[in-house]
Amino acid sequence: MSWHKTPITLMAKALEAKEVSSTELTQYFLDRISAGKAFNAYLDVNPELSLAQAAQADSLRAAGKASKLTGIPIAHKDVFVTRGWKSTAASKMLENYQSPFDATVVANLGIPDQANGHGAGMVCLGKTNMDEFAMGSSNENSAYGPVLNPWNTEYVAGGSSGGSAAAVAAGLAPIATGTDTGGSIRQPAAFCGLTGIKPSYGRVSRYGMIAYASSLDQAGPMGKSAEDCALLLSAMSSHDPRDSTSLADSGEDYSRYLQQDWRTGNANPAKPLEGLRIGMPAEFFAEGLSEEVAKSVQSAAKLLESLGAQIIEVSLPKTKLSIPVYYVLAPAEASSNLSRFDGVRYGYRASEYRDLNDMYKKSRTEGFGAEVKRRILIGAYVLSHGYYDAYYLQAQKIRRIIAADFQTAFQSCDVILGPVAPDVAWRLGAKSKDPLQMYLEDIYTLSANLAGLPAMSAPCGFNSQNLPIGMQLIGNYFSEARLLQVAHHYQQASDWHLRQASEVA
Repeated sequence: MSWHKTPITLMAKALEAKEVSSTELTQYFLDRISAGKAFNAYLDVNPELSLAQAAQADSLRAAGKASKLTGIPIAHKDVFVTRGWKSTAASKMLENYQSPFDATVVANLGIPDQANGHGAGMVCLGKTNMDEFAMGSSNENSAYGPVLNPWNTEYVAGGSSGGSAAAVAAGLAPIATGTDTGGSIRQPAAFCGLTGIKPSYGRVSRYGMIAYASSLDQAGPMGKSAEDCALLLSAMSSHDPRDSTSLADSGEDYSRYLQQDWRTGNANPAKPLEGLRIGMPAEFFAEGLSEEVAKSVQSAAKLLESLGAQIIEVSLPKTKLSIPVYYVLAPAEASSNLSRFDGVRYGYRASEYRDLNDMYKKSRTEGFGAEVKRRILIGAYVLSHGYYDAYYLQAQKIRRIIAADFQTAFQSCDVILGPVAPDVAWRLGAKSKDPLQMYLEDIYTLSANLAGLPAMSAPCGFNSQNLPIGMQLIGNYFSEARLLQVAHHYQQASDWHLRQASEVA
């Protein structure tokens, strides 16, 4: 059976019916990972440990102690520290680093043990490639080489969670974790024809997630469908006292609305979304948006309308300010978070240096890549004396205005629909020499992070070169289950999410 084409919801049923074992599934995907090395989706694979976890999962099922996800293989973005695998954040600075503990996300999804008795029982296949310290939009900033897009290996997979996206799209994992600081789940999901969701800030613990920008970072799932993502997010999400930003009521069943109509008591089964108000911001369809992307998103809107939804024009007037605000605040937080990597306690240390200051300087110069150093310098600048008030404080004020714009829009709609990115995936190297051009690719995704809102990407078409196009759904705070409901009904009426990359057998 082609397990790499099977949603995890069906995989779970096959495991429960004993049609396949976790050991067989794990070996199947390990074989595919070995055959698909050219995509450069993985940074570390440990077959012996993966198969040992699969054997434990099979034992749990035999003992009647399995959850829905027990025995299903999963890939983790290399930003989550994971026992038994390297945790490098795709940086030379953390080359060969192995963590003595699991990130909360990894523990929540992994095999239950004495440290965490509530694990979902999933099997770790390995750690996926990413932009170094999650800084990038193309996965070309990894110290270990770029990830290739399974739909066309001459194109980028998107970033920073490009390795996770490529792994699922290429059938090297049935589902994967990612993180989203400014669009790093939604954009690679769109570029690789997947579904991915960034939950509300605080829904998923950041403990054990190597920090980039702490007030923006949030973990989420990347899979083949909204149904798969709902199942994984339910297991990932929980209150964690070790993360001061973790919400007390963050755990819930995000799949609870999937099989329901939007309005309780709806009498028309052909219109499951009757009563849903979808806002389409004029600012999301302005100059700079590819015509093919615009047409695909508008076609998606028409399909949602045929399912009973009402399309309403809304306004998010501060959309253009998201880029300058983000690229002040995120580098500022990064310059602080990355100051711990100095070559003293752990991480890369230069081989030759004169004194302590020289060691700091050379270790950080040699250990960090160009984009990471660029953002550290920007962050240090905007936080420096004389510029803090002019840049950082002003950016924080505009951030609140951006959040207020969304609340105004949600007074007249339930969900906001728009594109994920201005265009589809671009050719490798096409934008690497111009950081500003690369930053502009985040214009539609950044605002949700700045406001802390849940947002997701779902496939809605292809361009003339057969590259995937994604639509973005943004909801009000804590409306993940409703976003997934809308995406699920859309996917029940379309087949974009079912299509496979031609280069994947």
